[in-house]
Order: sequence, then C-alpha cells, then structure tokens
Amino acid sequence: MTIREEMEVREHQILSPYAAFSDKSRGRQREEETCDIRPVYQRDRDRILHSRAFRRLKNKTQVFLTPKGDHYRTRMSHTLEVSQNARTIAKALRLNEDLAEAIALGHDLGHTPFGHAGEYMLNSLCEGGFQHNKQSVRIVEVLEKHGNGLNLTWEVRDGILNHKMSSMPSTLEGRIVRLSDKIAYINHDVDDAIRAKILCEEDIPKEYQEILGTNVRMRLNTLIHNIITNSMGKEDIYMSPEVEAAMKGLRQYMFKNLYNNPKAKHEETKAEELLERLFDYYRRRPEKMPQQYTDMIRMGERLDRTVCDYIAGMTDQYAIAKFNEYYVPVQWQV
Repeated sequence: MTIREEMEVREHQILSPYAAFSDKSRGRQREEETCDIRPVYQRDRDRILHSRAFRRLKNKTQVFLTPKGDHYRTRMSHTLEVSQNARTIAKALRLNEDLAEAIALGHDLGHTPFGHAGEYMLNSLCEGGFQHNKQSVRIVEVLEKHGNGLNLTWEVRDGILNHKMSSMPSTLEGRIVRLSDKIAYINHDVDDAIRAKILCEEDIPKEYQEILGTNVRMRLNTLIHNIITNSMGKEDIYMSPEVEAAMKGLRQYMFKNLYNNPKAKHEETKAEELLERLFDYYRRRPEKMPQQYTDMIRMGERLDRTVCDYIAGMTDQYAIAKFNEYYVPVQWQV
C-alpha cells in the first residue's frame, strides 16, 4: 500500500461522513497517473501554490491601489488569510482540510490588477463580460502552464467557481471557503482602513460591535467559532441568524464607508482609464502580446477574450509599466 493510499484510508477513519474524501473525487478533466505520496486535493493545493498566477497575487490590489505602506493587504495576503480561516474551520469540523486549502488558495487567481475597479472595467470591455471567479477557473483549466492548465479536480474547480455569495459550492469544504472569504476581507479591510485613517474602530456601528466584537481579533474569533458551533455534525455550513445578520450588516457598512469611499477610491478612475487604453492597444496590436496569447488567437480564440486574459493576469506594476511604455514619451538619448 502506498503512502497516498494509507492517507486515504485514514481519511475514512478520521473525517466526518460529510467530508469530501480524496478517493471519492469526481476526478480531473484529463486522466493522469496518481501520486504515490499525495492524495488528489493535496496535489491540487501544491499545483496552485507553485503556479505563476498565484505568485502574481502579491502585487495585485486588495483595496488600496499599489499602497506605499508595507502592511496593507495585497491579493496574496488576503488569499492566505482566507486559507487560514478555512483550514481552521475544516479541521474543527473534521472535513477535508486539503480540499478547503486548495479552493482557498485558488479562489482569487483570476483577479485583475487594481482590484474590483479592474474587474468592472474588463467586464464592460470584453464581449461576454468578465467575472473574477470564472477567470480563476479559466486560469486553472486553460491559461496556466502555457495553455495546458493545472488539471485540477472537479471539487476544487467547483469551489473556486462558486465562492461568491451569489453561488453555492457542492462540497462543505467549498462552502467553508465561501464564508471564510467574507470573514477575511471584512475584517482585514477594517484593519487596513484604520491604518489608512479612513475609519476608526469607534465608527463601526455599536449593533455590530455588540454581537461580533470591538476589534479585528474578537470579530474573527466570534465568526469562526460561530460557524464551527452551528455546523458541527451537520450536512451544511451554518452561522446563527444573529451573527450572520451582523456580518452582512458590517459588510454593507464597509461598502458604503470604505469600498465606495472617495478618499480610498480616488485613484480608481485613473486605473480604469489605464486598463481601457491597454485593452484598446492590444486589440489593435495583438502581436505585442506574448506568444502564448497570439497562439490562442491563431487557434481560434476571440481577440477580445485573449486580450482580457492577458490584461487580467497583469500585476498593478506591470500594467502601469506597459502603459508607460506605450503611451508616455521618454527623454531622447543619443
């Protein structure tokens, strides 16, 4: 018996009957030889962690565009916080921690430069629209590894696709990530907003503080404990009605007072115009894109979708550098 097979047997001995067992996966898009050490979800996690798209997250905006301070969250630090929340909950509920971690690490791979401002702009420019969750799946299915994708399991791709609040993943591990994402960004965005002097703790409505807590640590503790307590031994992931309502209320408060705050978002118009100009440039001159993308067009992919793929993969700094290269004149040198 291989190490992987021993681990799969151990899952059936230890995990909840509601867990997604590694040896019961619906499989990959393409058949491939199994690993003698790692079960399928652990292998998926490793593939995501070693992908180029994952590395680029460290230079993509979370809320504050290309912040100068070292301690503001980026899309990567957000992803790691989601992963930690999900692992904590999955482990306590005896669900598949490897699957939860793989979904968490991959859920935002498709995010654009400049955060949601970039997403909104590409959605308006690309025929058929643009959504970062669908782009994350496109990355792991098509774009990574020079067009071969990562060939992840169905359960990981389902969790990545359905991590938004408007969707519902098929596995409990995916549902954990769906809530862990909201828990992470609500709390760390409050922390960043306080650091940026846009909000202070006293600004948060008392009705939410009384239920969730009066600082980031307390709120994380309340939300994670509440999910574990209410979901233990059940075939779904739950929060108590009171805590769920408080979390949703705090989320709405953040949209009004941070995500749509002119002080925090005053640079977004520039970012949107920058991406619009890049999109127009590459539509007119697709040969300026790397060979992977010109090959996609040659193989029949739509031009606007390919341009969208390329721009969506850019980091903030790379998008700015390309804009400067194409549109900002440089001083003449002999």
